[in-house]
Amino acid sequence: MTIHLVNPSHVSFGIGVITPRWLYVLAAATPESYGPPAIADETLEPIDMSTIKSGDVVGIGIHTGNALRGYEVGTAARRAGATVIYGGIHATLYPDEARDIGGAHAVVSGDGDRVWADVLRDCAAGTLRPTYNGGQVEGTDFLPARWDLLPEGRYMWASVQTVRGCPKHCSFCSVWRTDGQKPRQRGYEQVVDEVLDLRRRGFRFIALADDNFYPVTLEDLRMAARREDKAQLNRLQGIRAERFALMKELARLPNDSVFFTQITMEAGEDPEFLEAMKKAHIKGALVGVESVTEEGLKSIFKNFNESGDSLVRRLRAFREHGVHVLGSFIFGLPGDRLDSFNATLKVAKEAGITFAQFVMLTPFPGTLDFAAWEKSLGDTPERIGGIPITRHWLIPQAQRPKVYMDHPVMSAEQIRSQTQRVWDQFYSLPNVWNRAATSCVSLKARLAFVLISKIYRQMYANTGIATDSARVNRSARWARWMARVCRPFFAGRPMPELELQ
Repeated sequence: MTIHLVNPSHVSFGIGVITPRWLYVLAAATPESYGPPAIADETLEPIDMSTIKSGDVVGIGIHTGNALRGYEVGTAARRAGATVIYGGIHATLYPDEARDIGGAHAVVSGDGDRVWADVLRDCAAGTLRPTYNGGQVEGTDFLPARWDLLPEGRYMWASVQTVRGCPKHCSFCSVWRTDGQKPRQRGYEQVVDEVLDLRRRGFRFIALADDNFYPVTLEDLRMAARREDKAQLNRLQGIRAERFALMKELARLPNDSVFFTQITMEAGEDPEFLEAMKKAHIKGALVGVESVTEEGLKSIFKNFNESGDSLVRRLRAFREHGVHVLGSFIFGLPGDRLDSFNATLKVAKEAGITFAQFVMLTPFPGTLDFAAWEKSLGDTPERIGGIPITRHWLIPQAQRPKVYMDHPVMSAEQIRSQTQRVWDQFYSLPNVWNRAATSCVSLKARLAFVLISKIYRQMYANTGIATDSARVNRSARWARWMARVCRPFFAGRPMPELELQ
């Protein structure tokens, strides 16, 4: 019985940007008695279905974006005689769909770190149950990934997780509803051990793949300090102290180490935390800006963000402490107008954002936005190819619309085309070169910056926003070529004897 772990994708690039961590965590959760799992990451190349035999177990992790491809793999694996198990955020939300459409024998909800071994034991014993609940494991139970199974030279960045859960409640995000609002923080010793393992293998670029690397804000501490009962204050202070302990250890790594994480904008008002990030080689962070207007932020329950001049100052604070910002913006919010697109470009430039992503407001399952949108369409939503728009992820790629929520003053095509224009302008060669001049010292680094910027745009803009299938396919080919050229810039020297300095 071979255990297969599959990360499905309709588009393969040959080289991956960041290691899909869950694959290698489930590999670590697989008991040694079953042998090493066969891992298939379709962002690299499509799975070879001939490797799946009768009696094998196929574990497929799906989110909404790749659910349809996951179902294709699952039904094919079931036809081959394999036992098919689904997990991941989408399977957690729609277990019946995974069974009815994806051929699932069983569905695992929640975290897989501990429950995966139980699933395999039941498979072997012939007592497989239709559902398993992995729950939300504590940080002490997070498993280190089996990086020894990584294919050599196929990823630019490795990934390590330090915390799950986010205390915020943004309307467009499902993390706080599925991973919880209580930060589940992994001990810094375990994080450092895994980072050392990756550095010894030659990875010097590592993503801290967290829901929110800054789980306790200064405002959280101020509010807790006002309470007569200091239990909450003590708990938050403990979480914050653990963050600083982790960063202190990361600071002891070789100076060529580069970390990237995801963080809320509130960290911009915490100079002590930003300075610790700088010393810890955390040189970049995805910051959810979402909207440059107060009205837009209110509409998505993100009032804790700044807007206008305050927004620019907050974002500049990251750069002043040596942390480059990948700003994430959402278009199509109810308060957006046609001038919102240029206003966003202006803020991105004034704030000195190094990279940016511009996404269209999409109602993803598990979010408050999705629940409100689904309710607004009533019992007879529009259908495309017989599939209700409220199940848009099941619509074939060639027919799937790009914008799903009605806007009060703009059409779907206006939002899509203007979003594409913003991507094109932000990543135009002159603008990229100007950012390279302020971000990089050497000519080699500047050229690498340009190449990385272009590949990022190809992977995340053209293949995701363009409606013309020919343009999408052309962009995917360019991305595959550039990924091969780009990967050596990220490669580090293996350091098998590395210890903390």
